[in-house]
Amino acid sequence: MRTATDPAPGTATTPSTAPSATWPGLLAAATDACLDALLERAGEDWSRPAHGLEWTCRATLDHLALGLTGYAGLLIARPTDRYITLFASLDPQAPLPACLEGLRIAASVLGSTVRDTPSDVRAWHPWGHADAAGFAAMGITELLLHTYDITRALDPAPSWAADDGLSAAVLARLFPDAPDTPPGHGPFDVLLWCTGRTTLPDLPRRAAWQWDGRVR
Repeated sequence: MRTATDPAPGTATTPSTAPSATWPGLLAAATDACLDALLERAGEDWSRPAHGLEWTCRATLDHLALGLTGYAGLLIARPTDRYITLFASLDPQAPLPACLEGLRIAASVLGSTVRDTPSDVRAWHPWGHADAAGFAAMGITELLLHTYDITRALDPAPSWAADDGLSAAVLARLFPDAPDTPPGHGPFDVLLWCTGRTTLPDLPRRAAWQWDGRVR
């Protein structure tokens, strides 16, 4: 949960330049929001493909657990040219609420690692060697995007959208070439465009994309 010392998403603090202590709070806020949305849909058919993905909704949860744990592992091992050899997965026989508990554990491990990692540490990632803030932003991005993918699949009339402050934070940190937010849209719409999930006015849907985790 966000603590009293962590700025709330959307405050005047600029996430791309804020102290690294800001990022664990942002990650915790993203985790709470995403898991709340997913738990509301725990009774739906998770064998459906996630929206726009080849994975099922359930397999997408496994991808999230792998990614969040992997980002923590990269910050701990600090390799310069490779991924780590630890792979995390959720029990395929576990009920959905228990899987979501596992996802919360993975996010908590990443948050604690980000909090404890000195700001000068860098670790390998194929989309740019990053610091602790960068890996926190990657974790938040994974949570926001894949919660969108899952909820869109389970609820054809989409009703879930990520918080503007969280979306603006990861745009500032990982997508330096993101377009300005068009009138009538929000930062989450821009994040969806940056990651090939939607169109924006005068901007077609992207066929290929990646973020830039390098420290700027």
